[in-house]
Amino acid sequence: MKGTAYMVGVGPGEPELMTLKAVRVIRECGCVAVPGREPACSTAYRIAAQVIPGLEQKRLIALSMPMTRDREEVRTAHRAAADRIEELLDAGEDVACLTLGDPTVYSTTGYLQRILIADGYRTETVSGVPSFCAAAARLRIPLCEWNQPLRLLPSVHAEPIAFDEGGNYVLMKPAGRMAGLKEQLTASGKNVMAVENCGMEGERVFLSADELPEDAGYFTVLIVREES
Repeated sequence: MKGTAYMVGVGPGEPELMTLKAVRVIRECGCVAVPGREPACSTAYRIAAQVIPGLEQKRLIALSMPMTRDREEVRTAHRAAADRIEELLDAGEDVACLTLGDPTVYSTTGYLQRILIADGYRTETVSGVPSFCAAAARLRIPLCEWNQPLRLLPSVHAEPIAFDEGGNYVLMKPAGRMAGLKEQLTASGKNVMAVENCGMEGERVFLSADELPEDAGYFTVLIVREES
C-alpha cells in the first residue's frame, strides 16, 4: 500500500490557531515535509513544533523552494519536491506537507498536490486559518460586510493596482513593492491597515498608509477597505 500525502495548513503563525485536525494528522504521519533547506529553520515547522511535542523525532524532509519569479525554476523545484515525496509514498509512508496559513491560498502545496494527483497518488487537504483572516481579527475589523466584495491579490506578482473597483482588498506578500504600493494606497482614499508577522515574533500593526514601512517583511498582509 502506498502512503497518503496530506497538505496541512498550520495557520498564520500563532500556534493556538492550528486546528485539531492539523495536529492529529501531523502526529499520525511518520514523515513531515517542510519548505526550506533545513526543517528547523522553517516557519511552518517552528509553529507546529510548539504544539506537537516530539515533532523533531519524526522523519523530517526539507523541500527546497526558491524565492524567485522564474516560473521554469519554480516548476523544476516543484517537480523535484514531488519526486522526493513520491519516494516516501511508494515506501508506504504517510507524509504531512506543512504550509503556512491554508493550503488552498497561494500555497506551494497546491502545486505539489496537483503533481501528486496527476501521478496517481492519494492526497488530502487539511485546512488552516488564512493569514488575512488572522490579520483582520488582530485589527478587530470585518473583511467585508453586507454586499461588499472582497478581492484577494498576491501583490508580489500583481500589476499596479488602481483600487478603483468597489469593495475591499487584501494584498498578500507586498515585500519589495511597498514604496510603489504606498503611493497607490494613499491616492486611493481608502482605509488602509496592515499586520506584519501576525501571531509571530516581531508582530507589528499599522493603521494607515502613512505608517507603512518601505521595508515591510514577507509576512505582511495589507487590508484596504472602503467606508461601510
